Amino acid sequence: MVFGAATAVSALVPNAVVVVIALVPGGLAWLCMLATMNGNLSMFLPSWVRARGLSIYQMVFAGGQALAAIAWGVSAQWLGLVPTLLAAAVLLGMGAATVARWPLRDVSGLDRDPAIFWPEPQLEVDPEPEDGPVLVTVTYTVPNENVAAFLTAMLAVRRMKMRTGATSFSLYQDGAAPDRYVEVAQYPNWAEHLRQHAGRLTGSDRDLELAALKWADGGPAEVLHLLPVRPPEPDHPTAAP
Repeated sequence: MVFGAATAVSALVPNAVVVVIALVPGGLAWLCMLATMNGNLSMFLPSWVRARGLSIYQMVFAGGQALAAIAWGVSAQWLGLVPTLLAAAVLLGMGAATVARWPLRDVSGLDRDPAIFWPEPQLEVDPEPEDGPVLVTVTYTVPNENVAAFLTAMLAVRRMKMRTGATSFSLYQDGAAPDRYVEVAQYPNWAEHLRQHAGRLTGSDRDLELAALKWADGGPAEVLHLLPVRPPEPDHPTAAP
């Protein structure tokens, strides 16, 4: 709102001194917003994805400025500088006003510290890190009266697992035992799934999973790690004719 007001003053006031005075709080608002966004984003993003998240943010920020500079330049050439600045001020005000209807999500209470709460997979075979795709199934027994709450909680679990490495996630009901639900998540390779076990998950992710488990009878009944089957190599490969 402050930056929009400074932009409107720049368009409407012919006195250069007044414009300069108005640009001081406008510049402070610009710097304050940048510092707040950069700081909050750095604190919110988990350590394993912080560099990538910040790079995407910076790319969108700088790319948006570059593309918008072309649009505003064309607008100033066709409509004039004053109407263009006024349009920018109005859009800034409208953008700020949308927070009343679509407020920014409050993430101050989310635990972003790494949390290792999945047990180590117990396997009889030793897969290579690049073996994949890998399917991980989790079976739950859910009493009928808890099904609605369980399904709602699993929506958040799906987002969590897709966000931390899964390429697909589905939840199935056992046709022979309607109280059994099977979660099926696919990962591109074994190493990608192990990264979830070893540090990609956070305290907030643990809370999401516990919120779903409390509706299941005794927690997950069974966890399976399904690995791709490779055709056996022949002992004596035959030469091509």
